[in-house]
Amino acid sequence: MNWRIAEAKQKFSELINAALKEPQRIYNRTQLVAVVVEAELFEEFLSWHQQREERSLADAFGELRQMAAEENYILETPSRQNRSNPFADRLNDLSV
Repeated sequence: MNWRIAEAKQKFSELINAALKEPQRIYNRTQLVAVVVEAELFEEFLSWHQQREERSLADAFGELRQMAAEENYILETPSRQNRSNPFADRLNDLSV
């Protein structure tokens, strides 16, 4: 449900009870300024947010390596073939 700030102040207990069922959005004119949610949902969000901040790219790759190992997945990469590199060729032409 959507609330105006003044209405949310006047019916605070109703706002809190409604938040137990679904998030309650509070607006200042047409701009969303706050959302009231049940405590359990907020705690879940904080836990998710903290975990997300703590993970690094190295952690994500480590998790991916572990998943690949658990499923016996092997990434087969084709052998590298020499191919022309116009930039390197041009540098070689310019060498003094």
